[in-house]
Amino acid sequence: MGSVNIVDKMPKKTPLNNQINSQNTLETEGFLDSTLRPNTWAEYIGQDHIKENVKILLLAASQRNHPAEHLLFYGPPGLGKTTLAHLIARETGRQIRITSGPAIEKVGDLASILTNLQPGDILFIDEIHRLNKMIEEVLYPAMESGVLDIIIGKGPSARTIQLDLPAFTLIGATTRVASLSAPLRSRFSGGAYRLEYYSQTELMQIVERSAKLLGLEAEAEAILEVVIRSRQTPRTANYFLKRVRDFAQVYDKPTSKEVAKQALDMLGVDEHGLNQSDRKYLEVLIEKFNGGPVGVQTLAQALSEEESTIEDVVEPYLIQQGFIERTSRGRVATPKARTHVS
Repeated sequence: MGSVNIVDKMPKKTPLNNQINSQNTLETEGFLDSTLRPNTWAEYIGQDHIKENVKILLLAASQRNHPAEHLLFYGPPGLGKTTLAHLIARETGRQIRITSGPAIEKVGDLASILTNLQPGDILFIDEIHRLNKMIEEVLYPAMESGVLDIIIGKGPSARTIQLDLPAFTLIGATTRVASLSAPLRSRFSGGAYRLEYYSQTELMQIVERSAKLLGLEAEAEAILEVVIRSRQTPRTANYFLKRVRDFAQVYDKPTSKEVAKQALDMLGVDEHGLNQSDRKYLEVLIEKFNGGPVGVQTLAQALSEEESTIEDVVEPYLIQQGFIERTSRGRVATPKARTHVS
């Protein structure tokens, strides 16, 4: 593709009548992530084992006129844990209050949230494994008995008062279920559900739906190109689709397979879904350390990265796709990795 001056492609000042005409588009699109979320169970694609179980749980609770039992969703990021929480709230007609583990720093923060809930409300706590232990202790009786124990005063004069809470449903989400304490896990009486990676067929349906919502006329081969590189994750697929749309719009081209490839290549994502960090990891492992075995600490120093970043962000996908192996002696590149780097 010949060079194009991006500045020449930037829109000029929009006339007032065009601003008015575009207002509907702005209102409709809003925050794209929210726009692309499914509004009904029928629109939610994939995770069928979870959908069926949760639908039965919600229907049974509705028939008894009780709030649903507490639920825990876990799995890698981008698979739809937050989307499920929003969908449950929409399907049950309940208000959802959203927070995260790191945001609840003190017991008073949790007490404020719980005492402001209305009967039947849903409380969604993202990254719930990051709650500190003192806050967890306060959460146990709230989940189990619907009461909040508050300690007033200090030392010998301290006393405990107990506040009754409205019946509510707690939905927790975490990417590290093993970091969740056993007592907290056991209090999710509605069940703990692991979200799985999506199949190519499921992702095709998701991206096709997203393209329609964005008003994007994309060729089937372009959508397939997005899906192939999306690491089996809907959030990544939708992100890539939006970037392909931007590329096609700026260069005034149809959303074809070639345009999709050019846009994704510009993002540094190859045909296996590997990004620049992934490829740099493999190159260092193979070229500097002859494919391993090499310890994560040594790799971290060679890559100028933190060990936690390598273990939690870079390596999981490379292991899943068969590019590396973790052994007792360290990381080892597979033949597939050597072929990819060469």
